[in-house]
Amino acid sequence: MNAAIRAEERLARIRLNAFLYFRADWLARLLEIFGSAQEILRQDAQTLAREANLNPSTAANLLKEAFSINPQEEWDKTEQIGGHIYIPEDEEYPQALRNCKEAPIAIYVLGKLPAAQQACVGLVGTRKITPYGRRVAAKLAGELAQAGVVVVSGLARGIDSECHAACVRAKKPTVGVIGTGIGRCYPPENRALEKAILEHGGAVLSELPFNKPPNAFHFPRRNRLIAALSQPVVVIEGEVKSGALITAKLALEQGKDVLAVPGPIDSLQSGGPNSLLTQGAGVVTCVADILEYIPQAQRFGLEARFFEHTAQTPAKPEETLSAREQQVMHAVADGQLSLDQIALAIEADVPEAAELLFNLEVKGFLACENGLYSKSKF
Repeated sequence: MNAAIRAEERLARIRLNAFLYFRADWLARLLEIFGSAQEILRQDAQTLAREANLNPSTAANLLKEAFSINPQEEWDKTEQIGGHIYIPEDEEYPQALRNCKEAPIAIYVLGKLPAAQQACVGLVGTRKITPYGRRVAAKLAGELAQAGVVVVSGLARGIDSECHAACVRAKKPTVGVIGTGIGRCYPPENRALEKAILEHGGAVLSELPFNKPPNAFHFPRRNRLIAALSQPVVVIEGEVKSGALITAKLALEQGKDVLAVPGPIDSLQSGGPNSLLTQGAGVVTCVADILEYIPQAQRFGLEARFFEHTAQTPAKPEETLSAREQQVMHAVADGQLSLDQIALAIEADVPEAAELLFNLEVKGFLACENGLYSKSKF
């Protein structure tokens, strides 16, 4: 961590970062004008508006939001859960984010971020996942992870969760860029997945204050960070007007390659990827298609590891499951059951049943759709 940045200035940056309605590049511009975050916060709204050519109400709201949080508490709470807050001057702040036009002036991180030379691919898609999307997300993410690529996604329901879970199954690192503070888990059912990501050397990243709840506009903004950390970005599923398409647009603006998975023409969730393909996006039919777009400097050995893994990966029979996991599989049989129904069937409390179900999802034996669990078809 850069010791040259005084603690007071670091805390002032955390305060400024709390104003979520301002583009990050505008905050950087204010830092250039006033020389430091501390100096910005010494101004009154009128002076700030005049010197920075801001609307007076915007300047007033910036100061109000900045002083609404306690930056030392933000720092302490983050440390208490094993996290860190980095600013661009810190060595640990990703170079890929520094290169982004709208680089956050502070990021909150749990776990370990990929090294600068590490190949990272963004896999994004809809929350309204289809069985086709589920199969494709698990296959692409799992094979990329086995090849040594770090998968970056948004830790949301649907495609994102499937991608992260596939990396966890492979016991490989993955990065979740979230739309809440790191002190929260959203959606709440992903708490076990988040824990598993950290256990397998991955990371969870947010630019939002520690305990910030989900808000609709947080998610489009965080998509620029997924794009910044990734090369290329792959859209798996999503309607023509969806968050995944926003990520694709942001990636293109950042000079990144955008790829798409073709899908059924009668599926709304394949409308977005199919539209991107008609506009010139690279087509993805297998992981090898993605590996071609990874920068040459990061590709060494990736293809070899991929083909070696696909040639040797054995199927995992249900006999490898624990006795309790086998009970769950027997209870589900060929039907669809809720968490409560499964807990009742195996005579378990809800926390135990939830953990068993998560493990079975991660191992690829079960799939969950609309809150109902059934045997995975792939």
